[in-house]
Amino acid sequence: MSVSSGLNRAGILTGLVAVVLVAAALVVRPDGSSDSATAPASDTPTATRSATPSAALDVVSTTRLRAPVEVSRRLLESSPTVVLADATDPAAQQIAITSASTLGVPVLLDTPEAPAEIDRLGATTVLTFGRVAAVRGATAVPVDEAQAAAEIDRRREATGRRSAATADAIVMTRSASSNAAAVATARAAGAHVLEVPDADPRTDPEAARYLAEHPDHPVIALGSSFTQVAYPLDVVRKGIEQPTGGHLALGGKTTYTAMYGHPGAPQLGVLGEQGVQASIKRVERLDRKYRRESNRTFVPTFEIIATVASASAGKDKNYSAEAKIADLEPLVDAAQKAGVYVILDLQPGRTDFLTQAKRYRTLLERPHVGLALDPEWRLGRKQKHMVQIGSVSAEEINRTATWLADLTRDKALPQKIFVLHQFSLSMIKNRSRLDTSRPELATVIHVDGSGPQGAKQDTWRTLRRGAPAGVGWGWKNFVDEDEPMLTAAQTWRRVKPHPDLITYQ
Repeated sequence: MSVSSGLNRAGILTGLVAVVLVAAALVVRPDGSSDSATAPASDTPTATRSATPSAALDVVSTTRLRAPVEVSRRLLESSPTVVLADATDPAAQQIAITSASTLGVPVLLDTPEAPAEIDRLGATTVLTFGRVAAVRGATAVPVDEAQAAAEIDRRREATGRRSAATADAIVMTRSASSNAAAVATARAAGAHVLEVPDADPRTDPEAARYLAEHPDHPVIALGSSFTQVAYPLDVVRKGIEQPTGGHLALGGKTTYTAMYGHPGAPQLGVLGEQGVQASIKRVERLDRKYRRESNRTFVPTFEIIATVASASAGKDKNYSAEAKIADLEPLVDAAQKAGVYVILDLQPGRTDFLTQAKRYRTLLERPHVGLALDPEWRLGRKQKHMVQIGSVSAEEINRTATWLADLTRDKALPQKIFVLHQFSLSMIKNRSRLDTSRPELATVIHVDGSGPQGAKQDTWRTLRRGAPAGVGWGWKNFVDEDEPMLTAAQTWRRVKPHPDLITYQ
């Protein structure tokens, strides 16, 4: 169906109202025959009745063509008039959607599910646009350009009023234009429609604000992209923010500048070279150096080695020395008070990452504490540190990530940084299988290569190639091993794209 450019849209819609008035004057008998009847203006298609969904969140994983029916099922109790459009004709759909929006009635696409939904709504009049299947149990009124123009001439004074239907519900879609029919049906029910292109309301300030202002309104999310939306929805509605503000740990606007090491062990990194308060002052000085280079948000950070790779098996035979929580708390407490982020680093030896991560649950339940896995120190059953370079499977990383994500969600914590250290491709087996979809975690692949800057840049490029989608990136400056170590200014100018995490060891 085409609409001539010279035809006035308002006139078309006035004519459509007239079509509905005529259709409403028909009484349809069960045998299909009909009599003329006088229908008062108050009985025109204005009695659309909405329904408020009972589920707080309903993710509708369906196609664009079926979405209007699914929205109608959830938000409408009844509608005497329904608009039905050819599912294969974009032009017919466009005028149908505009017409339905003006009349305040649902618009469905001609799919196998549509007839049952028309019956459920109790529709007596169906305005059809384009080629559609036969309508059962209701008066079908085909509408085309010629008819609309004729009705404009005949019934220019005919008016209709929109439905007063109001559903206390919110419908989220990644694209209102691609889901136009479902959106029109949602609005006919009185629902508020939010367009969230990233399927994550944390990334859209307007959507986050509206959701926070209406915390009790049920949400219908259209499309499988919203499968993981429950946690982001909870975050924006409860005002769960990062210690430095905002809902996301990274988002392309934040870089963490970290000192790496173990308390009281200077041989393991710069973090162990001084006491707690001196470490706070030193990391703040480091952070200021980067703030001079960019207006990006920089966050001072401690990456604390919680479990240290050991040359001896130890009592538990796992070649890893696990620090007591009480020994780490002074640094973690001071960091929280000073606005310093903390990442706990695991070097598990012959045990697995998940087992060690669970040891530090009480620390990971804090909003300013993230987690790092160091595959270099993940040994096989017969391996030893400094003899072989360790490695880990993507499956083990995914198990650890799932546990940490569930903990973050269950404790209503802000998104956590989840770091994976790597300096060779062999360190993470089947890296393409990493699950980076959990919105509770901001996954960072941290490039740990040391030595000449040319070699470090080669490692940076190699590890970035073919990486999983959605990961952030980390860069490490080795104070003693790099030849030479980059200054803060050089790091910011030469390492591209800009790292999300810059660590000093």
